[in-house]
Amino acid sequence: MADYCFGLLRKSKFSSILIFILFCHGAVAQSILIKKNDYTPKSDTVQQIDAANILEHLFKMHLYTKPDTAKTPPGKLLFSFVPTVAYSLELGASVSLAENISFYAGNSANTNLSVLNVGIQYSVHKQFVFPIISDIWTNNNKYCLLSDWRYYKYPSYTFGLDANSPISVSDNVDYSYFRFYQEILRHFHSYYYVGFGYNFDHHYNIIDNGPVTDYPEYNGTATKTTSSGPVFHFMYDSRKNINNPKDAFYGSVLYRYNTTILGSDNNWQLVQIEARKYFKLSDHKVLAFWSWNEFTFDGRAPYFDLPSNGWDTYANTGRGYIQSRFRGPDMIYGEAELRFGIARNGLLGGVVFTNATSVTNWPDVKFSEAFPAGGVGLRVKFNKYSDVNVCIDYAIGIEGSRGFFFNLGEVF
Repeated sequence: MADYCFGLLRKSKFSSILIFILFCHGAVAQSILIKKNDYTPKSDTVQQIDAANILEHLFKMHLYTKPDTAKTPPGKLLFSFVPTVAYSLELGASVSLAENISFYAGNSANTNLSVLNVGIQYSVHKQFVFPIISDIWTNNNKYCLLSDWRYYKYPSYTFGLDANSPISVSDNVDYSYFRFYQEILRHFHSYYYVGFGYNFDHHYNIIDNGPVTDYPEYNGTATKTTSSGPVFHFMYDSRKNINNPKDAFYGSVLYRYNTTILGSDNNWQLVQIEARKYFKLSDHKVLAFWSWNEFTFDGRAPYFDLPSNGWDTYANTGRGYIQSRFRGPDMIYGEAELRFGIARNGLLGGVVFTNATSVTNWPDVKFSEAFPAGGVGLRVKFNKYSDVNVCIDYAIGIEGSRGFFFNLGEVF
């Protein structure tokens, strides 16, 4: 079976797309039977608590207006925040503040939970990261507004475009980065949505301090690059709460056309295909699967806009490897995770997970092999009403790659 799976990765990108579509078709058929509500905490013989309850008790704070009810009226904000001093592969030692603001823009019985994630982070490597990412659902889920805005000042490493390059061979690069992604999708049937938007990526003040990979050959002497163009998005989403989905399915196909007419350096195109499936095995156990795939074609994408691990919406692909460890014209990624409760009161939980990444080598654009990783993690319930967990994971890859990974809200 393993040889067969690796064989699939060596085939063309269109074979991979076909396999993915067949997988989605089967998953969608199952997801039609999904229950409507996975948000409200169930009553239990053991009172459910979270980190906010502990803070209230220790510091006499009132973080909930009505701590005895889980019914949330439209517009009421549910806050979760985590200030941390941490260490990660891409940032080294860093200080950060991550905040999750969840709310209902309509009746909670028939409207998904809207989520706004804001973070700010600064590391010993003088990296500054400031993302604002949101999923906003209007009343009755008529419209979904997706936003991904970021500013990075980002001295970091790149490992070239050959997936077989050893981790010891890297270029030290420095750049600033501004991203503006904005979409609006309209509900049209069941859990189906369709819409359009605009994507803009601008890298500038690019400096290469160690030209030992194929980065200089691909990027040349460019000190800034821009990709700009419209996107068209088809989506199936039965998740009631994206903070911590249970018994749900998400499928997405996005097409992006970058054009010089809108300021892009080159004309090039991208297809992004994503699927997430959640099986609720019991009240305290969920088996989750994630597939993230990107394919560029009909033009040359700027180096830093090529598909790469750790550059998905929430920067979570490739736990076990430093961000940008694998980069290429196309990328296929898969992950599986088992989530389970530890404490009966809901405060603590755990996960075990495994993943694999494969990118095409440049310039032959063929998939050569997959790079596996796996690990374990701890979950601390911060807000039981928005179902937000503080996630602390430890993952191990190949070539001695390993490290801690932190999130506010589940990884996927």
